[in-house]
Amino acid sequence: MLKVGDIAPNFTLPDQEGKLHTLEDYRGKWVVLYFYPKDDTPGCTKEACNFRDEKGRLEELGAVVLGVSADDVNSHGRFHSKYGLNFPLLSNPDKDMIRAYGAWGTKTMYGKEYEGVFRYTYLIDPQGRVARVWEKVKPDEHAHEVAEALIELRQQAV
Repeated sequence: MLKVGDIAPNFTLPDQEGKLHTLEDYRGKWVVLYFYPKDDTPGCTKEACNFRDEKGRLEELGAVVLGVSADDVNSHGRFHSKYGLNFPLLSNPDKDMIRAYGAWGTKTMYGKEYEGVFRYTYLIDPQGRVARVWEKVKPDEHAHEVAEALIELRQQAV
């Protein structure tokens, strides 16, 4: 897992329409990079819809939202359309970028271990450094929490 102050690893990943995105594309902006386990599952849907609903506020604060999972572009396209999402969902089926951010590993559910994506969020500053990290995320209120942290960080920078 990356820590506050680390340089965020660059990436090149396709979104739900196949358009490529790199971290460098967003230099000069705050980037909310959130990792989620699976398209169209209850917790991931809550989290995505929460970011959808807070997107305007986050944009006013100078931030862009990018969701990332190991699902393919087609799955992202269906999920994006079904819930009217208004930000890119980046696809990383080979998990290299997810691993670079420390968001892949062993998880446990109902006593069984398996490999999967951790629900982590990184707030990356306009210079490309990690400004905040969330390891424990409550999907239905997380976007508000990110916006509040962004307000705090922007006030500290003044």
